[in-house]
Amino acid sequence: MANRRISRAVGSTSLEIKCLFLFGIFLLVVMAFSLGLYWQVTEKAVKEQRPVMADGLVDQLMLKVHWEGLETADDFLPIVEGLMEDFAKKLVDKDIEATFLYNPDSPQYPVSGRGRPANQFEAEVIARFMRSRAGNGAEEEVPSFVEVSSPGSDRYYYYEPIYAKQSCKPCHNELPPGSALGIALPGPTGASSNPLAAGDLMAVAKISLPNENLRDAFNRAWSWLLAAAIVTAFMAMVAFYIVIRYVVVRPVQHLRDVSDSIAHGDINMRADIHTGDEFEALAVAFNRMLRHLVDAHDELRNANVNLDVKVDELAKLNMQLYETNRIKSDFMATMSHELRTPLNSILGFSDVLGSIDALDAKQKRYVQNIQKSGRLLLEMINNVLDLAKIESGKMELRLTDFDVRRVIGAQCDMARPLSEKKNIDLIEEIQPDLPPMHQDQGRVQQILNNLLSNAIKFTPEGGRIKVVARRDDQGRLIVQVIDTGVGIAEEDQQAIFEKFRQGTTSMPGGDAMTREYGGSGLGLSICRELCNLLGGDVTVQSELGTGSTFTVRLPWQIEQKPILDSPLTADFDEFSKSSRLDRARLGPVNSNGQTTNGRTPAADAR
Repeated sequence: MANRRISRAVGSTSLEIKCLFLFGIFLLVVMAFSLGLYWQVTEKAVKEQRPVMADGLVDQLMLKVHWEGLETADDFLPIVEGLMEDFAKKLVDKDIEATFLYNPDSPQYPVSGRGRPANQFEAEVIARFMRSRAGNGAEEEVPSFVEVSSPGSDRYYYYEPIYAKQSCKPCHNELPPGSALGIALPGPTGASSNPLAAGDLMAVAKISLPNENLRDAFNRAWSWLLAAAIVTAFMAMVAFYIVIRYVVVRPVQHLRDVSDSIAHGDINMRADIHTGDEFEALAVAFNRMLRHLVDAHDELRNANVNLDVKVDELAKLNMQLYETNRIKSDFMATMSHELRTPLNSILGFSDVLGSIDALDAKQKRYVQNIQKSGRLLLEMINNVLDLAKIESGKMELRLTDFDVRRVIGAQCDMARPLSEKKNIDLIEEIQPDLPPMHQDQGRVQQILNNLLSNAIKFTPEGGRIKVVARRDDQGRLIVQVIDTGVGIAEEDQQAIFEKFRQGTTSMPGGDAMTREYGGSGLGLSICRELCNLLGGDVTVQSELGTGSTFTVRLPWQIEQKPILDSPLTADFDEFSKSSRLDRARLGPVNSNGQTTNGRTPAADAR
């Protein structure tokens, strides 16, 4: 969560602040690491010098003791005593303690108490050094010295063992044990029966130094390091700010000002940067892009003018086409209406002729042909009239409540004689207990009649047609007409719903006048228009040579009668909209036909 907030805060700031912030963090991290490493190395080096200094004091202490113990000249004793007093005074002035520690368990060691361990820790140190005597068989590794300096302690303690060497034996074994150098190892009975041997622990030199001076030196060094780090960071930030401000930010701000001016309409504004680096190259590329944009803008303006002229011409042509199509529709409706009157008379007279008993078989066959052709022609005329009504927007719905099972069953019964003539099985599969449907019963029957007629027409003899009706989860009527006919190619499955179109079942060449199957090609087009009128749709799934499945989806009830306008009327309204040119956006037009912003209406038409 915190990382996202930091990223959001840094990402929303300016380039200058962002660079300073990131550089400052990086600089602080690098300086903290460098100074911390330098401090650790320096502190380690200083601490490593303390044992060296203490070891030097041990050597001085050894010289002092030997000088005091071995000097026998009476004339030189006052000088030696004076030098020793000066040495002791220097140690006291520097608050340095230098002395020897002896084994307290040895009766041969000084009995005055001088040199005995001051605490348990010093006794353990002596014991550790005692285990290094030759021949004791100890496997423990004994250090050459022991140092103690606790973080809260005021002093530093250094312990170094003094082991006997071969050169020490003559003097120390000959002198009495009570003298300063007469140190002998105790025997089993406590007497000095064991002479001093090489490798024996003679004493432990103890050096004590004050920690206060060292801590003060550390603090002074740390203060100087911290001050140097602060000054370095401040100077680096100032230098980086100057570089970012005048080398990076100023050219970027200039480019931003130029882009803002161009956005406000000053397309003649250009970037002017002469830094001799990448920003100058960027400014050159920016100016080149502006020139291309201006040229493209001019070309687009000219293209829009030409396009607007073409659109106006297309609108006029579409209005002419609309008017021509309206005249054609009116002509077809009028001619269909005029043809239906004499055709009804012809059908009536054919019915009268068919009822005459005196006709022979040949004459009756002629009469039946007249009736069949007349009914087919009447159906085609009715389809043309329905299509004309739909295109003119005058198709009206008569909404009633009816039984879906009864309507579908009646349509199947009406189509069954035609299917039996071709030896086609017509099967019904209707969901039981369907509630009454509130729709236009006549239009539903017309849709089913057209689909069944097509299925019978395009299904060969011995085929099968199945009608499935059910109600889906959305409360819609689903009617499927499934046949085993010739099928429809995939590229023709949308074209068959257009007017006067059939699939690839026509003769090779695709000429509508040489169709293999008869018909006007209006049945499926009327089905789609009627489904849209009833608030539904119709789809097809087919495979050439296998069969087709037409699916009709209709709402179970319609509360209001939908108004179906002609598609051509909608297209005409779209082209004739006066709002195609947005006068409010262009502004008022002056006497020269241009707007106040210098644009022509034709240029901004699109």
